[in-house]
Amino acid sequence: MNITKQTKDLLIDKMNIIKTPGKDDLCLVGPVNLPVEQGDFSTVFQWYTWLQLDGTENDKETVLESLSKANLAFGQQSSVLVYGDFQKSEDALVRMHSICHTGDIFGSKRCDCGYQLHQSMKMIAEHGCGAIFYLADHEGRGIGLFSKSLAYLLQQEGYDTVEANQALGFEDDTRSYEGAIRVLRELRENPVTLITNNPKKLNALKKHGLAAKDHIPLWGGLTDDNSFYLDTKVKKSGHIPQKKPTLIV
Repeated sequence: MNITKQTKDLLIDKMNIIKTPGKDDLCLVGPVNLPVEQGDFSTVFQWYTWLQLDGTENDKETVLESLSKANLAFGQQSSVLVYGDFQKSEDALVRMHSICHTGDIFGSKRCDCGYQLHQSMKMIAEHGCGAIFYLADHEGRGIGLFSKSLAYLLQQEGYDTVEANQALGFEDDTRSYEGAIRVLRELRENPVTLITNNPKKLNALKKHGLAAKDHIPLWGGLTDDNSFYLDTKVKKSGHIPQKKPTLIV
């Protein structure tokens, strides 16, 4: 069934086709007002999401008409939460957050991902301007949720995060930030400050075109269950050691 003209008129104004020579087009949708509440923290973010498009002749109406047959629930789409005057503000914080089904949704203590996601929201709201890119194809550093469950089984037997991924035939880290950087360029031209503990990640993102002037660390959420995981990040992934660890019991 075709989408009505009234529906198209309501939505097309909030859609943007991002074209980059030699790359598949992206369709960016938003902003959507998204009230957020976590414990005693509450605010309103502006939510965007994007979709990678096939083909070269893409327009907004074609995207809308194809939705019902696209089976998007069987794929993954990334999104971004924007706070404040992100386009024009002189200083903005950005968190490139990889989806973590277990940590972000279930509250798993095997990692610090949920803590970092929620704390980043607070940091950006307190700062007054920023964005959290939620990267849906990054589960398990790019190996996917099913493979991640197998890696977790190996970690229960003493493998660290890097060893477990490699034992399954993956590289330590297969994540791509290309789409996120293209969307960031569409939303903001000025440099940003990246929220990350990993200076190697900042340098890698800069090489792929991220306009970032600095980074600030985000440590916390340390537990007995994730201490080995966090230690591996420092020893094998180049993360800056936490100066004063606080153990959550």
